[in-house]
Amino acid sequence: MDKMWSPWRLKYIESFKDPKRDDICIFCDASEKDILSSESLVIYKGDECFVMLNLYPYNNGHLMVVPNRHINDLRELSVSEFSEVQRLLNTSISALEDQMKPHGYNVGLNIGKAAGAGIDTHLHFHIVPRWNGDTNFMPVLGEVKVISQDLLNAKKNLSAAISKLLDN
Repeated sequence: MDKMWSPWRLKYIESFKDPKRDDICIFCDASEKDILSSESLVIYKGDECFVMLNLYPYNNGHLMVVPNRHINDLRELSVSEFSEVQRLLNTSISALEDQMKPHGYNVGLNIGKAAGAGIDTHLHFHIVPRWNGDTNFMPVLGEVKVISQDLLNAKKNLSAAISKLLDN
């Protein structure tokens, strides 16, 4: 079997291993920041969950739906948390459809390091918009993923789209 390596992922995963900040969870930290701050990638805060952009996206518009509660087991979600996760996944897909017109999506979560979770201490669901032909030679040959949209522009557009959808 041939292997394709993605060394840029290790840099991302290791960026969270700061011995001085072992007790800090990036998702808990994100949920406490002011949503209007340019340092925040959170685009919507619900009662029990929030939606944020991924700082190291696989594709433009890569979103995550995250429970506020610091848990790492899907079975620990309450009925109301699970309901809000599902509502925000659906709403996020509608917002992405409205703003970015992807041809498809990868939606899911990785539970545990062995399953590929870069951050395995706080449950989070990924929504990765996909376009026909979005895989190219850059990650394979150049060890670079080209993301053509600025995160703050994506935040502004998707935040407005989600708010509009949820206000109706």
